[in-house]
Amino acid sequence: MAKVLMKGNEALAEAAIRAGCRYFFGYPITPQNEIPQYLAKRLPEVGGVFVQAESEIAAINMVYGAAGAGARVMTSSSGPGISLKQEGITYMAGAELPCVIVNIQRGGPGLGGIQPAQSDYFQAVKGGGHGDYRLLVLAPATVQEMVDLMEKAFDLADEYRNPVMILGDGILGQMMEPVEFSEEKETLRLEKPWATTGAKGRNPNIINSLFLDPGELEKHNHHLQQKYDRMSKEVLWENYQTNDAELILVGYGTSARIAKAVVDQARAQGIKAGLFRPISLFPFPKVALQEACKKAERVLTVEMSMGQLVEDIRYNLEFKVPVHLYGRVGGMVPAARAVLEEVKRLVNSGKEGENP
Repeated sequence: MAKVLMKGNEALAEAAIRAGCRYFFGYPITPQNEIPQYLAKRLPEVGGVFVQAESEIAAINMVYGAAGAGARVMTSSSGPGISLKQEGITYMAGAELPCVIVNIQRGGPGLGGIQPAQSDYFQAVKGGGHGDYRLLVLAPATVQEMVDLMEKAFDLADEYRNPVMILGDGILGQMMEPVEFSEEKETLRLEKPWATTGAKGRNPNIINSLFLDPGELEKHNHHLQQKYDRMSKEVLWENYQTNDAELILVGYGTSARIAKAVVDQARAQGIKAGLFRPISLFPFPKVALQEACKKAERVLTVEMSMGQLVEDIRYNLEFKVPVHLYGRVGGMVPAARAVLEEVKRLVNSGKEGENP
């Protein structure tokens, strides 16, 4: 198909429809408002249902109901709204209900500001609600990737009976880029014999996350953990100029785009830099990260937070390589020239350390 110029939020919404999503429940919040606005118009055109709920809490519980009935359903929000949805998200994880949740991140904490940020990383990958649960988390870096990952998100949600989060940010949601959609086609959907579709000809299905017997609850938790372990094969990442890199930059989403430009600038100045970009944040591509960094003397994470991704990089590299942080917060975006200066400083400090 021909490429079309679309805003990230709108492209993502169209991709959801093409992936078979027919139900959306949400509540407005900047900078993701174009998602519900677009779906409010498009879903009725394809026989779908759009509901602007009275609150984020109501919206996520509507998602629970539609997912329980076997529908492909999604919701979207930004940091404060995702926080309000956390109880429903952990209920859905406990009840093993598939859905897609989009977080177009903004600055925080609290109401913060409407500018872009990446300060919801912990909330997404560690399980922001109560209990031992995990979400599959995918982090696009382009508008095209927002489109491509949407169909994958729905497929993964159905395969693992688990919520999947697409973790974007205000820049990706608002920027316009040319995108290409795959041809619409009928795709095979997984059968959902567990869904509450009416008990005609079968015993009733009960969808629940309540286990009053502690032994049963422990058994359920072990079952969930085994599923999360199976998810570990769903790793996605990108390497850029890492084969001979002595300094590796690590970033996801918008920060990775900036870091890639820095790699090119550093290479032009004789610095052997490379980029490792995790696309799946859970499961995290640990082995790929270690392989990319095996020749590196230093690692620098670039992120729009006070340092959240950096903790997982240090952990996954098993503290064998010095890992540094360049972070901007509050809606401030890292500038390539400033990151390049930090790269130079780290390279020079290493040389000074070798030749005191």
